[in-house]
Amino acid sequence: MHQENNINLSIIVPVFNEDTYLYKLYDEINRYFNESNIEVVFVNDGSKDLSKNILEDFKNNKHKFNYVLINLQRNFGKGYAVKEGIKNCNGKYILLQDADLELDLKDSKEIYDIISNDKSIDCIFGSRYLSGKLKRHNYFINELAGKFNTFVFNLFFGQSLSDIHCGLKVFKREVYEKIDLNVNDFGLEIELASQIIKNNFQVYEVGVSYFSRSVKAGKKITWIDGLKSYYYLFKVRFLDNTKSTLLSILISSLYMAFVGSFFGMGLGNTIFIVIFFILGMIIGLKTKIFSTLSIFLFIYIGSLFGNGQGKALSVLLFFILGIFTVYKIKTTIKNKHSKFSNLF
Repeated sequence: MHQENNINLSIIVPVFNEDTYLYKLYDEINRYFNESNIEVVFVNDGSKDLSKNILEDFKNNKHKFNYVLINLQRNFGKGYAVKEGIKNCNGKYILLQDADLELDLKDSKEIYDIISNDKSIDCIFGSRYLSGKLKRHNYFINELAGKFNTFVFNLFFGQSLSDIHCGLKVFKREVYEKIDLNVNDFGLEIELASQIIKNNFQVYEVGVSYFSRSVKAGKKITWIDGLKSYYYLFKVRFLDNTKSTLLSILISSLYMAFVGSFFGMGLGNTIFIVIFFILGMIIGLKTKIFSTLSIFLFIYIGSLFGNGQGKALSVLLFFILGIFTVYKIKTTIKNKHSKFSNLF
């Protein structure tokens, strides 16, 4: 349990083989965050280079901020290191800062000043794609994948974020206490964003500078992490739900695949089935079991009319009618505060 103290900000810095950048990073922290009400928590994630020795030496330096060092015996991953850091921090605000200097500490200070001076803001994400700040992108594919992942995330969660993968994030301690992170690797960014939104916290964004480094210079994100990001997107949206929601997702995806089967021929028919299946999964997130079954009933009734394209049109019209009817029932029940609202 977090104890009251005079620490206003905890900066969590996961470190894995970053000896090239640590001295400059430390100087930048000293420049922008050297205050007695700030603590800096370095988490050495099983580094094999000189990172551990350098971080140990920093203990002897003179600084106003509270210095904390956690040494993990082996490399567990960024997500694990961040979680360990937060477990051992005391700040009212928590700021996540990468050690590779791809992001500017000046921007970190700017974002912290914004959130600490506006009590209505719970969470701010840095964005490498907003504003006219200085940027250097080395890899077109990485940038394209990051933007596409953000697009998919926004589609799944109904958001309009511009950069879910940016490592610079700051949030109130109360935000973190409402979530439960399980990812140990770079999937942390996706899981953190999803849980914050699922708990109905509003996410603000601030544009930041970005200086992408090359693989030769130590960049650790690989194409494997890129593929895993799609699994995490699927997991946080469709698997990390209650049993009733999972059942609703299953039923709605199946009946929407049934709707798709009435459209196209050959490969086109398969594509329609897949598209409608995915649409059904999204619908299942927004509906309860009774709503889902009611919509399926409308679709089934629609399939009893017409032939060929006429049947396809009938199914589509009855699907729309089912959605409209369920929506009206949900609204009526909600307004009357009926005990049946949980069914819809």
